[in-house]
Amino acid sequence: MDATETLRANLDRVRQRITAAEARFGRRVGSVQLLAVSKGVAADKVRDAWAAGQCCFGENYLQEALAKMADPTLDGAGMEWHFIGPLQANKTKKIAAHFAWVQSVDRLVIAQRLSEQRPPHLPPLNICLQVNISAESSKSGVGLEQLRNLAEQVAALPHLRLRGLMCIPKPATDFAQQRAPFRALREALEKLHAAGLPLDTLSMGMSDDLEAAIAEGATMVRIGRAVFGERSSKVRSEAYGYAGEE
Repeated sequence: MDATETLRANLDRVRQRITAAEARFGRRVGSVQLLAVSKGVAADKVRDAWAAGQCCFGENYLQEALAKMADPTLDGAGMEWHFIGPLQANKTKKIAAHFAWVQSVDRLVIAQRLSEQRPPHLPPLNICLQVNISAESSKSGVGLEQLRNLAEQVAALPHLRLRGLMCIPKPATDFAQQRAPFRALREALEKLHAAGLPLDTLSMGMSDDLEAAIAEGATMVRIGRAVFGERSSKVRSEAYGYAGEE
């Protein structure tokens, strides 16, 4: 099996996992969207995934993402690009101009910059607030205590559309332990609904825990390794001529 066939097989397996989880946990078929995390993946693999029917791609590093967007084999292909990495103030202008979604907003100042810098000819930028659901000091994200205040402030900004919440919980192997932080994020979204915020997105679940996320209401799962295989900084450096940004 060559690399293209392997990628197609990987995509099929992930889609089957999503469909099986939807059925197992009483979710509507097709209610969970697959976001293929393409950081560290060369443009030809992204193109192969697109040819296999994958339309949404998540990127963590701005320079790498812009290089792919400018690739002549991808440019203008109608792909939907999501920025899911750490946000720095000096990168918001390009992110606002080139992405359809930003899933890692955790500070009002960043949201304000994205709002101010979103080009007027583009539709509103879709936003998810990243929640530090496991309260880990090593991870970005707003705390649950501050979430409602931030959500209300971001929802009021022009040129943005607040869609929902995103989290990266502490890894766990036990299924019940995997479900717990996802349940907490779902409950946080429900509280925002009760406060009058019409959010529709729960971006949670990755290669090792997507079933637990779907059980707790995920509407989008972010899958990298199970689609593209293992990646490394060496791959990114060789493909794009640098070792990293953040």
